Amino acid sequence: MELHQLRYVLAVAKTGNFSRAAAHCHISQPSLSQQIQKLEQELGGRLFTRMKREAVPTAAGRALLLRAARIIDDVDAARRDVEDASGEVRGVVTMGVLPTIAPYLLPRILTECGRRYPQIEVIIYETTTTELLARAAACEIDFGILSSTVEDARFQKEELFHEELLLAVPAGHPMAARRSVRLEDVEAERFILLQEGHCLGDQALRFCNQHQCRPRVVFRTAQLETIQALVATGMGVSLIPRMAVSSGRPQNPVYLNLTTPRPARPVAALWRREYQFTRAAAALLDILRQDAKARKKPAAK
Repeated sequence: MELHQLRYVLAVAKTGNFSRAAAHCHISQPSLSQQIQKLEQELGGRLFTRMKREAVPTAAGRALLLRAARIIDDVDAARRDVEDASGEVRGVVTMGVLPTIAPYLLPRILTECGRRYPQIEVIIYETTTTELLARAAACEIDFGILSSTVEDARFQKEELFHEELLLAVPAGHPMAARRSVRLEDVEAERFILLQEGHCLGDQALRFCNQHQCRPRVVFRTAQLETIQALVATGMGVSLIPRMAVSSGRPQNPVYLNLTTPRPARPVAALWRREYQFTRAAAALLDILRQDAKARKKPAAK
C-alpha cells in the first residue's frame, strides 16, 4: 500500500468518477485505474463499484476511506513539521486565485517570493469563486485570493485591499475626453461583462442596480482581456479593475473614473478556519499583505 494509491482512492470517492479523479490528481486515467486495481489486489477486494459514469465506494472502500483520510492528513502534517523545523523557509504552497486577479497581481508577488525564498515552489489554480471555495473547504489549497463578500463560518477571510473599477470606453467615444463620468451617463451604453459565475460581472451589475442603473448587456465572455479588446474596437463599454489596466495591447480602451460613489471590489485572502499554515504558506501570505499595504499608501505627488 502506497501513499499515492490512497490519494487516488480519496480522489475517486470525492469526484465519483475515475476520469475526474485522474484530472484532479494530474495523471492519466489508465494510470490511476491501474494503481487502484493493484491496491484492490493487495487488499483482496473491490474498493469501488464501477458503473458507466460513476464509481461508488463498496463497504470495503468506505472502511478504507476513513483510515486513508487520517493517514494522508498525518503525513501532510508531518511534512509540514519537518519543513518548519529545518530552519529554512521551503516547501510547496498551493493557491487558488480568480482569473480576474491572477495575471495582474501574481507576477510581482511571485517575483518577490522567489527573491526572498528561492526554496518555495508555488502551485496556482486559476478558477472560479465556487471552485476556489470547494478546494479551500477540502484543504486542497493553502489559501485562496478572491473577490467576494460571501460570509461562510468554515473560512477565515482577511481583506487585503479594495480596488476601484474603472469605466473602459473606446478611444473615439464621446465620453473619452472627460475626466470623470456619472453612472447615469452610461446607462444607455452597450455593456460587455464577464459570464455569469464570474464574480466581477456580478459585482458590476450589482453596483449598477444598487444605483438605479439598468445596463444593457450585449456581450458576455470569460476573459478580461477579451472584454478590453472588444471595448477598444468599439463594441461597447465595461467596468475594469484598476490592476487590469495596461498598455500591452495593439489597441487600448480609455479608462475613466466614475463619480462618487465609485465602484470597487474587495480583494481578500481566504483559508479553511482550522487549517495549519506551513512556514512557506505563511511567508507567501505575508508578501501579499505587504503588497496590499503598499497599495493603500497615497501616491507620491
